[in-house]
Amino acid sequence: MKLINRSGLAVLPRQPFVDWANQQQDELNQAMTLADHRAEGSVYLTQEFQCEEDIAQQLAQHYEAIFTNELAAWDEFGDNWPENRTLELFLQWFDVSPQVMAVDLLQAPLLLAPLTE
Repeated sequence: MKLINRSGLAVLPRQPFVDWANQQQDELNQAMTLADHRAEGSVYLTQEFQCEEDIAQQLAQHYEAIFTNELAAWDEFGDNWPENRTLELFLQWFDVSPQVMAVDLLQAPLLLAPLTE
């Protein structure tokens, strides 16, 4: 077990995101419920935070990348993304739970695979 020099932001969708994502579905895919979407969240590792101000700063710095990643899972090319993707809109669409410590339970080294170039 290894302590990683990161903190995290656990992100779970709220109903406005679910409504938007269901609009992206074609007739072959069934609409998903809020519970379906919240069954699998995402954790985004950030710089370690020590206090509430650090958390707010990290969220302000990274919400756009997180928002983009979450939207791209449903609309890869961004054709139907909301135009004004502000922090306020992000917080209407997602619950964010700060995770202060990150612990790696595995012995194998971490695999780093960039999602963007």
